[in-house]
Amino acid sequence: MLNFNGRGIYMLKVGMFIQNRYEIISRIGSGGMADVYKAKDHKLNRFVAVKVLKKEFRDDKVFISKFRVEAQSAAGLAHSNIVNIYDVGEEAGIYYIVMELIEGITLKEYIKNKGHLSVREATSIALQISAGLEAAHNNGIIHRDVKPQNIMISTDGKVKVADFGIARAVTTNTANSAAMGSVHYSSPEQSRGGYSDEKSDIYSLGITMYEMLTGCVPFDGDTAVAVAIRHLQEEIHGPAEIVPEISYSTNQIVLKCTQKNPDRRYANMTELIRDLRESLVNPEGDFVVRAEEGHAVKAKEKTAPSREPGQGGAEAKMPAYDETLDVGAAANLHMQNNGPATNRAYQPGSYYQKSTYQEVRLDRSEGPDGGSWEEDLDQERSTREYDPYFDAYDNPDDYAIRDGGYKLDEGFAPKKEKRRDDSDIGLNPRLEKAVTVGGIIVAVIIGCVFLVLLANAFGLFNFRKKPTQTEPATEQMTQTEAVQNVSVPKIDGKTEKEALDLLASFGLPGKKMGEGKAEGYLPGQVYNQSPKAGEMVAQGSTVSYQVVEEEEIVLSDLSNQEQNQAQAFLLTQGLKCEIDTSRQSDTIEYGRVITTEPGAGAKVKPGDTVKLFVSQAPQTEPEYVQVRDLYYYSKEVATEALELQGFIPAYDYEPNNAGVPDGWVIRSEPAGGEQAAKGSTVTLIISTGPGEMPDGDDNITFSNEGANTTDTAGTWRCNASLDSPAGYNGQPVRITLKQNGTETTVFEGTTTFPYSFEVQGASGVSEGTAYVYLLDPGTNEVTSTIEYAGITFSQVN
Repeated sequence: MLNFNGRGIYMLKVGMFIQNRYEIISRIGSGGMADVYKAKDHKLNRFVAVKVLKKEFRDDKVFISKFRVEAQSAAGLAHSNIVNIYDVGEEAGIYYIVMELIEGITLKEYIKNKGHLSVREATSIALQISAGLEAAHNNGIIHRDVKPQNIMISTDGKVKVADFGIARAVTTNTANSAAMGSVHYSSPEQSRGGYSDEKSDIYSLGITMYEMLTGCVPFDGDTAVAVAIRHLQEEIHGPAEIVPEISYSTNQIVLKCTQKNPDRRYANMTELIRDLRESLVNPEGDFVVRAEEGHAVKAKEKTAPSREPGQGGAEAKMPAYDETLDVGAAANLHMQNNGPATNRAYQPGSYYQKSTYQEVRLDRSEGPDGGSWEEDLDQERSTREYDPYFDAYDNPDDYAIRDGGYKLDEGFAPKKEKRRDDSDIGLNPRLEKAVTVGGIIVAVIIGCVFLVLLANAFGLFNFRKKPTQTEPATEQMTQTEAVQNVSVPKIDGKTEKEALDLLASFGLPGKKMGEGKAEGYLPGQVYNQSPKAGEMVAQGSTVSYQVVEEEEIVLSDLSNQEQNQAQAFLLTQGLKCEIDTSRQSDTIEYGRVITTEPGAGAKVKPGDTVKLFVSQAPQTEPEYVQVRDLYYYSKEVATEALELQGFIPAYDYEPNNAGVPDGWVIRSEPAGGEQAAKGSTVTLIISTGPGEMPDGDDNITFSNEGANTTDTAGTWRCNASLDSPAGYNGQPVRITLKQNGTETTVFEGTTTFPYSFEVQGASGVSEGTAYVYLLDPGTNEVTSTIEYAGITFSQVN
């Protein structure tokens, strides 16, 4: 239930419910338009994030419209790199959106923690951001606020685009829409208040890539206006001027994304994704096409730099990629590619060959030396050494993009021109038919050879010459040698586990000879194997190797950080995390890190475990009340009295007490009048007789001072119903009865209203007052008191 203050403004507090379904757990963030809360969906039993429009915007119809558009536009997107929208609604004048809860940190925090990212890591993150934006663009949705603060990195390394707070479906009415993105990442057309389309998101993504690579934004200023003017007037210098280690192709990609003229940027996310992937396999390649001012981006000729012998031909005119593709960057990710491999990205086993990206097709005109490009290409192939294991960039897992990350729903396919068939892009139909028939013939031959060898192994055929009596030993030795000798596989560049698995498949054990440093290898990779790859050794021979040592990490100070943020930071550093909740702190808030083990400044390696000591809530002081004097009361009545006070009754017996009848209380421990903690045990000492029964019955008798009483003794009870108190929304309550100036707790905990108030009161007292105290769920402190006066009691016996 919702809670209103005196001015009728909705107040969200921990423990409150929205639509009797979403329980507010904590406030986790705030944006320009809305506050974000962590909540629990009790219907589906899961944790979610609830975005609530800030109160200063609730009367602004424009902002409310934009807030609704965020839900309507983003809810239609289903992609692994976009934060999912679960529900949207309005209650009591507040507007909210329920979305996927991402446990992790923002890209802005990640960049701040690391200073700047490596080219490979930044490219991997940019690919995942591009995939999410590509899905949005294909559904006609422009984000308009791409920045590191709106990019989430989950604890499992997944990158998700969040906060489509100013996104709306692209229509003709958006031509003059005001720019609303963050000024450091806004495109020039957004700063001018002009038309914003998917190229505006490409510009903002380029600025985000710049910040990932350098740790800073390209333009800064004292005011937002100053920054916007710099975006409009100043040219952006490549990030390689700040970090020289940045590869040539990555530097060119960032510069193309951040062109002032939208026509000189990438036409769509598909083209950007293609160049990002090419940069991973060809980091120094000159394949990024830059359009001339005033012309749209299209295939144009450019000169490739000269190469050393064995690394390629002479200077060559190279056209850009064909930009008429109408599908997502990886819509055909799992289709088989039978095209020719004309560059490194298309070697066997490479990522491009698996994804069937359209190959760069060379101009067949004459080259600079008078020969055709086809001849130059054949010459290059003849001088290039083929590497059957290739390098780590060809492994799609290195990009941290999960399978299916770029699959498009057919219902959301973009409305573009149809993809040209093979004949339109220059594939000869006769050649295609010949290749297909040839492939089938080769496959049949290989299958027959395999079946013959398999039958021979089981003794169905015997093609060996029958040994004579004079050469059995020689024949047996040759056969044994042929079976046991194997070629050593290449394990350099693989992880130790991959290397051992590969060696085991050849029947060769591996032996680690220590760790060291080696150029061209990443930490954890194998190098310096012996025997070398390709050498013939006897099966069972040991292959020794070394492993590149892991780089040491200086552990940051994580004290006073929230547990989730500290845990996510450790995971991004490749460290394991262990949580210890055994400590309390007077200075560190509940749920935040007190310290770590090892401590801040210690040197650790990826894979090491860091223990987080998380502060727990201090133990609350017990509430003490005065034990009622129960001398000369029956066991039953005394028990009820103790329970009303919040004690746990226990019993002991004393025989032959002449003053107190059998079954009546002699005394209590602690004694009547002493203070004892609620919830503690009070022992009643019960008489076993003999003794005279007292006059009257066995009910508790309270003092009659100041009360409306009668002269009739006996049992007095009430039968009342307490209506739901104002401000009650399911939190714990304490219900008491006050008679003759003495207040007794009847119930404490969670309950429902109307509450059936049927209790026994003081003997002879015909009236009392009930109180309901609303308690804070976290501290158990009283937040509100409701009085129910005039509770009537009547004698029942």
